[in-house]
Amino acid sequence: MDTKALLDRFELLFSSDSRFSDLRRFYLDNDINSLFRLLETFSSSQLIVAVRKLIDNPNFVSDCLARGQVKSKLWLIEEIAKLEKKKNLTLGTVFLCGGWYGTLATMMFERNFNITKIRSFDIDESCREIAEIFNKPWVMQDWKFKASTQDIHDIDYSNHVYHVYRSDGSQCELTDSPDTVINTSCEHIINFEKWYSKIPTGKLVILQTNNYFEIPEHINCSKSLEQFASQTPMTTILYEGELFLDKYLRFMRIGIK
Repeated sequence: MDTKALLDRFELLFSSDSRFSDLRRFYLDNDINSLFRLLETFSSSQLIVAVRKLIDNPNFVSDCLARGQVKSKLWLIEEIAKLEKKKNLTLGTVFLCGGWYGTLATMMFERNFNITKIRSFDIDESCREIAEIFNKPWVMQDWKFKASTQDIHDIDYSNHVYHVYRSDGSQCELTDSPDTVINTSCEHIINFEKWYSKIPTGKLVILQTNNYFEIPEHINCSKSLEQFASQTPMTTILYEGELFLDKYLRFMRIGIK
């Protein structure tokens, strides 16, 4: 029996289940909307809503949801959840450095962490609008999330003045002081030590890097967790560990600078 005949038979058996109909349409007709309808029956995550809107956007890079990317962020989410429970950790105002599309912010908001607001900074100007689509519900909550195009070397981590855009396209100046600084792409940072030195003592820092030296853009990889620790001195270490992925190890450190 060929694949189509098999699907037809199952459709007769499960004709009352619209999810099967959507699966069939996606498989046979390559109907991407059917796939999204199917996904939305299992999850109400804003990630799915955003990807459905962005799927035809030429600036959108779907690698932001690749297995390694998602597993690394989920690892961070789980460790923060443990610290929030055990240490009564509060994130407050978060600066997400090298924030890309802000998918980590989406995951953090959906986990209901103790967050005042998240500000995402990335040097790539194409990231800002996409990040605000991923985090639209929180943009609409009095700008609990906003993204800005900025070189993270130019940020004042004590009291930062920067620009964002309103929905009508006009520019607006904001001033914020972070309680937490997150950088999950330390392997990409030129002059990393100079950047890290800009973060004042006493800030909560959440940092990730990897040992994936094969990618040219990875100009600041670490060979080991110990080497990463020597790059990121902290007065209090709350967590440090390794995550085994298919092609590399990812390292993470959480603590008070």
